[in-house]
Amino acid sequence: MSKNGFVAGVLSLMMAMGMMTMPVAAADAGKGGISSDMLAGMKKAYGRDGNSKALRNALAGNSIDALAANADNRGRFDDKFSHRVKSSGITDQKRSGRCWLFTGLNVLRAQMMAKNNLPELKLSQNYNFFYDQLEKSNLFLQGIIDTADKPEDDKMVDWLMSHPLSDGGQFTGVADNIMKYGVIPAEVWPETFSADNTSRLNQLLSLKLREDALELRSMARGGKSAKDIAARKEKMLQEVYRMLALTLGEPPTEFTWTRRDADGNKVSTRQYTPKEFYDEYGGNDLKNGYVMLMNDPTRPYYKLYTIDYDRHSYDGDDWTYMNLPVEDIKKMAISSIKDSTAMYFSCDVGKFIDRDNGVLDPDNYDYSSLFGTTFGMDKSERIRTHASASSHAMTLVAVDLDENGKPGKWLVENSWGKGANDGHLILSDKWFDEYMFRLVVDKKYVPAGILDILRQKPTVLPAWDPMFSPDAD
Repeated sequence: MSKNGFVAGVLSLMMAMGMMTMPVAAADAGKGGISSDMLAGMKKAYGRDGNSKALRNALAGNSIDALAANADNRGRFDDKFSHRVKSSGITDQKRSGRCWLFTGLNVLRAQMMAKNNLPELKLSQNYNFFYDQLEKSNLFLQGIIDTADKPEDDKMVDWLMSHPLSDGGQFTGVADNIMKYGVIPAEVWPETFSADNTSRLNQLLSLKLREDALELRSMARGGKSAKDIAARKEKMLQEVYRMLALTLGEPPTEFTWTRRDADGNKVSTRQYTPKEFYDEYGGNDLKNGYVMLMNDPTRPYYKLYTIDYDRHSYDGDDWTYMNLPVEDIKKMAISSIKDSTAMYFSCDVGKFIDRDNGVLDPDNYDYSSLFGTTFGMDKSERIRTHASASSHAMTLVAVDLDENGKPGKWLVENSWGKGANDGHLILSDKWFDEYMFRLVVDKKYVPAGILDILRQKPTVLPAWDPMFSPDAD
């Protein structure tokens, strides 16, 4: 008899003697599994009445959102706002996670246009993205060197290997990048295919960096000097630079730009470095002139927090924020909008979004009625269970206040190209409460008592904290 035939015979004998049973019955004997009785109870509870059959048929041919859409909620929010910051032109991040960079530059260009009476200005995202990816690569490699004495299963080492770099980010990346490298107009340095479609470049850079990380750890364990390791890291970064230059282009160190008036007539033409251009037309101290606010109900309010390694460059600043009640954040946002100053804003954009109409409101969809259950977690519970976190950055530009000064809805300038509301999204105030996470405001709109929070020694949160989540949608 063959080996396979012998095994089959033994198995048949064991089943005949009751030593083996079918899969569901086997689960009956184990603790915590789905038993046959449990499965029978589920089938009975599901039922096969007319309502269930109608829902089953409807869901078989339609999306969940289409059937859960709350028809009574359509048309509740118009596009009129009591206070709105003037902006010009919708940008499009295409198939990339650079919303944080588009948002930062959109906030900045609005200020530059107002300050210099420019009829139009678009800034190059590709230019700053090049240096963002280069700086993040160095941040990762230096982090690997700094932790080379730790085992591979160390929590920080494992986190680094899981997050070599991404195209997502947050405001500190904007601030550190611009203050170091400046900005240039979009017409001087346009987008490339890999700038608009970042996934393959990001995948290959991550693969190369992980390979480099293993080599650097091996050098350290082998007793190589710090000088030799640093020299090898520099060679590795040269390879990263080459990959970026081939896909994004090599950024200019100088450029010529012509300023024009509203009729397109030439006002002046001169040569700039990217830093000179920012200093002349922008000039804001992005690192020290702004505060980062967070609404995280899982932690005490009126406290200062910082997240370890939540930065874009090794010599940059970690994300440091004041955790505040949402009502305090709204007051500062309203003050900024009334003074015609847009803000960096981030949220959990995928929740209850009606893309066709460009409206975000918790009442857009009634999933509970559709499925006959409840989805009852509050904001704190959603954060604690990883059901909600900041995922997308946009530019907060408008608020609609009632006669008592209370907000009813908000408007953000998005970076998904043209769409409903000319590329803007309307947020109900109820949605703002539940899914807004971060806001960056100029210090002049922050009350003195809240500014004093910056004097606190910040509580340091680990790199893997849920609030680390980069804005990348």
